[in-house]
Amino acid sequence: MTAPLPPKVAVAVAALESPASAWLYDPGALTARLAAVRAALPEWTVLYAMKACANPAVLAAAARYADGIECASGGELAAAQTAGAARLAFSGPAKTPADLAAAASSTTPVCVHVESGRELDHLAANGFTGPVALRVNRGRALPGTHRMTGAPTPFGMDEDAALAAAARALALGLDVAGFHLHAVSNCLDAAAYAAHVTDALAWSAAAATGRFDLRYVNVGGGLGADPRGDVIDLDALAAALGDTAAPYRAAGVELVVEPGRYLAAAAGWYVAEVVDVKSVAGQAFAVVRGGTHHFRLPAAWGYAHPFAVVPGPRTGPVLEDAEVRVCGELCTPRDVLNGGQRVAALAPGDRLVFANAGAYGWEISHDRFLGHPGPDLVVID
Repeated sequence: MTAPLPPKVAVAVAALESPASAWLYDPGALTARLAAVRAALPEWTVLYAMKACANPAVLAAAARYADGIECASGGELAAAQTAGAARLAFSGPAKTPADLAAAASSTTPVCVHVESGRELDHLAANGFTGPVALRVNRGRALPGTHRMTGAPTPFGMDEDAALAAAARALALGLDVAGFHLHAVSNCLDAAAYAAHVTDALAWSAAAATGRFDLRYVNVGGGLGADPRGDVIDLDALAAALGDTAAPYRAAGVELVVEPGRYLAAAAGWYVAEVVDVKSVAGQAFAVVRGGTHHFRLPAAWGYAHPFAVVPGPRTGPVLEDAEVRVCGELCTPRDVLNGGQRVAALAPGDRLVFANAGAYGWEISHDRFLGHPGPDLVVID
């Protein structure tokens, strides 16, 4: 059972031209989630991980209301600067010399999350004067959809390598501020995430002792927001952390979290109009204008994204009380947005609205496949 659409979303859906295919974005939903994170973690700096959703209106809201923007490419760095971000963090395992030169010349304050010794050399060669944080690949695997630690991954450095990199950075004259310890994406387990934070802070303090003055610990993103609706319990996270932050803040350490998915998920809806319904071998299908080339996440993760039906000027056959598989317009059987949801009635002309789709939706999709028209991009207030 899907929740009713917010009135302003329903109005926007009705206003779309037929056959509708669109992304709807509400920047206010992002700022509401941001307020919730701040209420739960009042002593923490909150950066928005723009990889989750880079829609210009959403990014502008994040630039205005978050403490800064976390970027993972030179292109994102430029977009965040254009959006007016007050400060930047620059992550990613494949920074090019041009990317690092751009960071060094940025007029917006930027902390570079360094992935390897090679990056240090390029930053020093470009005269970078901002802070660096060394990305460390350590700790247990956390529950979530994408685990960056707990197994070999290309992200960051082993503990020993990170400590050697700290010495190398200092020898190069770089400003070593601390560590970056992003470990997981989409963690819904508040207790496990709190344990990650506590461990990351303790390790960072011990690792910096005798080497440099610790001023910055970024525990990464990973605050969970499942596209089917579940979110991490921020109250439980705050309770599990208790006063963990207090001694670090008292010592002058800035504590940073960089949510993306949690902030952006509720800010986006995908809309696809039904162009045909049929039954094949006893399975009911709804074929829509759009599909995974606009909204790839359901196929990438292998889940059924819930949808609401907005009845249109129905033409052609009507499916009644049927479990329907929603498929897109691509020539592949993998173009599936929902593998089976029961509907009371469905017909060509109806519009399907997929809520909680704002994170990793349009941004990760392969819209050039087959040359279909792209979706409309609509901002609602």
